Amino acid sequence: MSDSLDLRKRVIDNVENRGSITKAALLFRVARASIYRWLNREYLSPTQVKRRHAQLDRKALETDVTENPEMRLIDRANKFGVRPSARSDALKKMKITRKKTTPLPGKKQARKNKLL
Repeated sequence: MSDSLDLRKRVIDNVENRGSITKAALLFRVARASIYRWLNREYLSPTQVKRRHAQLDRKALETDVTENPEMRLIDRANKFGVRPSARSDALKKMKITRKKTTPLPGKKQARKNKLL
């Protein structure tokens, strides 16, 4: 959520009149980095997002998981043209867990195998 234009103007006015970015940040409870960005901008109005991230087609993802259960996560993300984290988040929301393989033998099992 972006800060209001009125708040931005008051913060910039405070910095220009009193000169302390740190004090203005504490007074208005705004991050210093935000104030530095606002000072370097031509306009204080919030920027409009030009392009949103593509939505992942969940039905296609679900059918792909059923058809190709052995596919690696990175390969599935590349297939859908998204980042692996986006694919992972979508699967979590759909309550689809990754396929669990049999665990590697533990120390006890390894010792038993050596004895046999």
